[in-house]
Amino acid sequence: MTLAFIGGTGLTQMQNLIQHQRLELDTPWGRPAAPVVRGELSGRPVLFLARHGDPHVLLPHQVNYRANMAALKQAGATEIVAVNAVGGIHSAAQSGVVVVPDQIIDYTHGRETTYFDQRNGPVTHVDFSWPFDRALRERLLAVLREANLPRLESGVYGATQGPRLETAAEIARMERDGCDIVGMTAMPEAVLARELELPYAMLSLVVNPAAGKSHTEITMAEIEAVIHAGMGAVCELLATLVARS
Repeated sequence: MTLAFIGGTGLTQMQNLIQHQRLELDTPWGRPAAPVVRGELSGRPVLFLARHGDPHVLLPHQVNYRANMAALKQAGATEIVAVNAVGGIHSAAQSGVVVVPDQIIDYTHGRETTYFDQRNGPVTHVDFSWPFDRALRERLLAVLREANLPRLESGVYGATQGPRLETAAEIARMERDGCDIVGMTAMPEAVLARELELPYAMLSLVVNPAAGKSHTEITMAEIEAVIHAGMGAVCELLATLVARS
């Protein structure tokens, strides 16, 4: 079993990962955003891919999600944990809280969302009722509880198009829809993992209140400060997850 990690904003490299090899892979859907790093974490083999490239150069709608996911499977991944930075909609989703989502609402458009189109294979409809792997989520929750970090053990991730942040009216609509957090990268990443039959779960670090959820303007300086502080803790969590696997 080989666990793979996808790093998002603020996690283009894992500082605690011992790198052994950088795989320059190609896939039928093109090249991934960055080389797949084959390395060692907690004494065990793992894979890592920077979702937006290394350095971070790709906007959320520019990411070739199909190539990224196919490259990880080609490199030997058998399950995937994806990390992303999100905005908090639910009152409990404060900056610095780690969320392990259990549902998604997709607001994106124009992205390549499937491997099963007429160009690449027969039309296939996968069951996506529960978008995240239950067993992998439970393992993530176990290490989160052990670390005693501020957390939400479930939540609905609203996936927006980006790259701009949302309007207050859009966040109000998403809240009415039932979203707890908002980000730009869960889709189509999660459904592509399902099509590849790769167990997939997410760790979402809340880095700012969503639009209209704060009395002050959202600044990149504040977001970057939370990312800097929180991603170190996330890397430690991932190391513990690998050690417990």
